[in-house]
Formats: sequence, structure tokens, C-alpha cells
Amino acid sequence: MKKILFVDETHPVLIESFEKLGYQCDFLPSILKSEDDLTMYEGIVVRSKKINKQVISRATNLKFIGRVGAGMENIDVYFAEQKGIKCLNAPEGSRDAVGEHTVALLLAALNKIVSSDAEVKKGIWNRNGNWGTEIKGKTIGIIGYGNMGSSFAQKISGFGAEVIAYDKYKFNYTDQFVTETDLQTVFDKADILSLHVPITEETHFMVNDAFLQNFKKNIFLLNTSRGEVVKTADLVKHLKTGKVLAAGLDVLEYEKHAFEKLEDLPEDFQYLSQAKNVVFTPHVAGWTDESYYKLARVLFEKIKEVLN
Repeated sequence: MKKILFVDETHPVLIESFEKLGYQCDFLPSILKSEDDLTMYEGIVVRSKKINKQVISRATNLKFIGRVGAGMENIDVYFAEQKGIKCLNAPEGSRDAVGEHTVALLLAALNKIVSSDAEVKKGIWNRNGNWGTEIKGKTIGIIGYGNMGSSFAQKISGFGAEVIAYDKYKFNYTDQFVTETDLQTVFDKADILSLHVPITEETHFMVNDAFLQNFKKNIFLLNTSRGEVVKTADLVKHLKTGKVLAAGLDVLEYEKHAFEKLEDLPEDFQYLSQAKNVVFTPHVAGWTDESYYKLARVLFEKIKEVLN
């Protein structure tokens, strides 16, 4: 029987759909740590585990690697494609979730929702100290206009802001939700910056001290992309100076290692965790009850095309 290896949990509909096509689906989350034979598998479905050269080399009959998510940095795509293995992801399945979550972070940051909630729960009724900032009349700059950036633009379109976007690799995407522009215009005009880029050598620590100093205005910063797009130490510096007025962060540069033990959290995180103008969520922007299902369905349809 044809077999597909699942190394992470996913919505049951994905396994059910493959079984209807006659595939045996093996859920073996620990197999990547072993030296077990992988030659019987035509495909690997993964969410967060790493599929590196060693794993790919062991699976000599692979036709595809499918990621239940958007980013592909945990898969050695270049090595896989050299061997004729198709690498697939499903950003369409989580675009609505990310778009809505980014709006939520923005509203929370602008209106001091988290800090004022904490105060009220302590019996502190500080109305004058918790006034918000309106979106209407502001300029929102989006960097990266793929599935996630365009979803955010659509979701925020009713708030009365000017929405501009820069994407180094896309052109002619101006529509009713956004105006295409260059990076300098984002620096010149943006009141709010939202990041929607993948993590690559080019985007690693893209948002650093020099980058933030380019903005003519003091800005609100949103990051629902990848933590290592923003250099945390430089973000902290500009939160202290007021260049960054507030930040909404779903991701952090050290989330994969520093969060293993709470006492090991670095000094920069200690500052962010105590700052009233910083709102955190734990890398969940793309995950909702609905996206859990949609990610599986989107990925299945793409894999089915490859298998056919």
C-alpha cells in the first residue's frame, strides 16, 4: 500500500482525505530522531519539525513534503527540489487568521487594552492615562504583500487609514485595499508598520537600528511574520527613545530556545514583558479553529495535484 508519513499533528480531515485515495497514513512523530527506514513513504507531512538533508536522504522514494502552515524554513527546500521532491505549503489556509490577528494586535496596542485591563483588575481606574489612538487618518505601511500582507490590508480597509505596501518581489498589485509603493515611501509616510515577510538571509534582522531610524515619524510596529525579522535589542532601544510608540508581537527572535526555561529569558525580553506599550501573543496568529481545518484542506488539494 502507498504510504504517507505524518510527523506532526494536523486536522483529521487530512488523513481521512488521503485514506480515501488509498494511502496508508502513519503518524510517527518520533521517527525523525531514529534511523528507521523511510524508503516506503511517498510523502511527508510536517508542521513544525525539521526536515533536513539527513531525513530527505533517508526517504529515497519521496514525491512531496507538505507543510501544514505558511513558512518553509524548517524544510531544506533546495536540497529536496534538487532530488525532484515537490515542497508544498498552505498559506491560503491561515491568511484570514493572520489578517484578523494583526488587526487585533493593532487595536490592542493603540487602545492600551492589555495594560488597562491589568490595571482595572487591580482596582485602578485610570481613565486619563489610558486614552487610545485612532487608526483613521493614519498611514499603514505593509512590508511583504503575499497572502498575509494582503489579508491584513483587506481586513483593515474599513478603518479610514491610507494603506501602502512594499514588496521587493511583487509588482502591479495596487487595488481597492492598498497602494503599491517603494520602501522609502514607507519610511517617509508610515505611522504604523506591519511585517509580513518570510525569514530568509535577506530578511534576517531586517528591522534593526538603522532600519528603524529611517522612519520620519514615530511608529507603531506589528510583527506576525517571524521573530528573527526584528532584532529585539534594537526594538527595545527604540521603544525606550519613543521612535517605536508601541509594538504588537506574535513572534520573537529567541522563541525557540529562550522559552525553554523561564529563568533563561534574556534581559531584552524582561524589558518587553514589563512595558505597558508592548502586546504579546505566543506565535498563534495563523491558528484558529477555522484555519486548523482550512490549512489541512488547502494542503491536501495541492498534494493531490502532485500525486495525480
